[in-house]
Amino acid sequence: MSVQNQNASPKKVGTYDIVAVGLMAALCFAAIYIKIDIPTPMGKTMIHLGNTVCLLSGMLLGGLRGGLAAGVGTMFYDLTDPAFVAGAPFTFLFKFIMAFIAGVVSRSGGAEGKSLPKNITGCVLGEVAYIILYLGKSFISSYYLQKNALEAVMGSLVTKLMSSTINAVIAIVASILLLPAFITVMKKSGVYGKIFPPKPAAEV
Repeated sequence: MSVQNQNASPKKVGTYDIVAVGLMAALCFAAIYIKIDIPTPMGKTMIHLGNTVCLLSGMLLGGLRGGLAAGVGTMFYDLTDPAFVAGAPFTFLFKFIMAFIAGVVSRSGGAEGKSLPKNITGCVLGEVAYIILYLGKSFISSYYLQKNALEAVMGSLVTKLMSSTINAVIAIVASILLLPAFITVMKKSGVYGKIFPPKPAAEV
């Protein structure tokens, strides 16, 4: 009867982990520049490809690494745009949660991002969580802190919901389609095996 090796030490964060997170964070940052700005009475929102890379990061690198890549990359974008700079910490947290959920679900049970149902479920749950957090933060900020009229706030939220839904649909479809290609490239480069080393052989 075989059992798992209980003496295997936990994997430490290494150079390849840092490089992979940094690379995907840079891609998240760059992808947001592919965008369409949409002005609203409470500030601008936009349709962009950043969420695509955020979800891709989660499925590709796992919940923690993917979440960090998504959060860092999108936060740095916000820091370069005066319209979003004040919300940069929230962006880090919300995008982290989105990618984290996508990564955990898609790689659960040893699926390693190869299960289409789990990939779809993870991406949908991640996007839903993000939209709820994003709209909730927008409502609290606009209505309770900035004291804007409820009608104006709700009108802005409807616009943001529409743009967020479009972003979500694009991100879910595109990230799932791109995932196999990214995994293949990482495996051929040897990076994938460094980040996700083979599990220890079972002992008798």
